[in-house]
Amino acid sequence: MAEDNPGRGSEPPGELPPRNSPPGRGSARVVYLGTSDFAAGVLHELADGPHKPSLVITRPDAKQGRGRKIGPPPVAVAARELGIETIQPASVNDEETSARVAAETPDAVILCAFGALVKAPLLTDHDIMNVHPSLLPRWRGAAPVERAMMAGDAQTGVSIMRLVAELDAGPVYAQQPEPILPTDDYASLSARLQDVSVKLLQLVLETSPAPTPQPEDGVTYAEKLTAEDRTLDLTRPPEENVRIVRALHPHIGARIALPSGEFLGVQEASIKLDGTLELVTVQPAGGRPMTYAEYLRGHPPVL
Repeated sequence: MAEDNPGRGSEPPGELPPRNSPPGRGSARVVYLGTSDFAAGVLHELADGPHKPSLVITRPDAKQGRGRKIGPPPVAVAARELGIETIQPASVNDEETSARVAAETPDAVILCAFGALVKAPLLTDHDIMNVHPSLLPRWRGAAPVERAMMAGDAQTGVSIMRLVAELDAGPVYAQQPEPILPTDDYASLSARLQDVSVKLLQLVLETSPAPTPQPEDGVTYAEKLTAEDRTLDLTRPPEENVRIVRALHPHIGARIALPSGEFLGVQEASIKLDGTLELVTVQPAGGRPMTYAEYLRGHPPVL
């Protein structure tokens, strides 16, 4: 995903022969790098097949949630549940980490939503396959699933590419589309994309396809989501606001700015028969989720 490798590489497309070919059929010895919930889901499914990683590398424990308590990233939790050796280096780019990866003598190094820049020596010492949930070159960047949904794309997908220094620009080993359904939210779509990711990883590990350079046309960028992206603009078409609500549920959450300066969370929204925005499920600041009808019993209308 986007944050994995900002910057530019010096190798032009089409001049990226792999240093080590993927392992071909059979069980592959895998090192896995990831951090997010999405990456944890992929790890769980991958470990359930013949290519269970022997080593997982994830980011250090960090502050999480509203309470801002220090806790392990989702991939660390998943790896320990699976009984996989896990390390959390302060920097994935130090010599010790690259050496630790080399000590595993991996057939494949897989990166999925790691959330930090990967560069030398790790990037130059090892071929790294990056799992990116979009149909590259569309939606390179940090938030490809959310941006595809917010844009109203009819489909997205997964690309398995070779990691290079330029942002999500490496040649693609395999790619598969996935429709975005009108009822999808982030949770339902990302779950299917996790399944697709594992199937494509298994395909690449077992068939050793040659990577294909990405086309130069059609490049778009999925910029990191901001607080402004979360806040619904009620002057915009209702279809846009509904897409934002679905794209950000349940992991981030859309919201409406209230005159009081507080925000009303919006977990579900739809479009009425008259074409206007309808709030279905909301969550007041510091409160529980409730229907919008319940909310109106004690608060003035928002729309």
